Amino acid sequence: MANDISTDLLWGADASAKAIGRSERATFHLLEKGEIPAKKVGGRWVANRDKLLEYLTGGDVV
Repeated sequence: MANDISTDLLWGADASAKAIGRSERATFHLLEKGEIPAKKVGGRWVANRDKLLEYLTGGDVV
């Protein structure tokens, strides 16, 4: 069954922070520096959950 893309998107630094286990402030800093894969859309950060976790684990997402 295909993933629903709307559930795979993390909207805002707070959602990304929860997914990677960091504080919102630390995550925002990483986002601003371009250290984690995300884009700004309409003034909000958006990241794909799978791509974010893949990036942080070096590609070993199951």
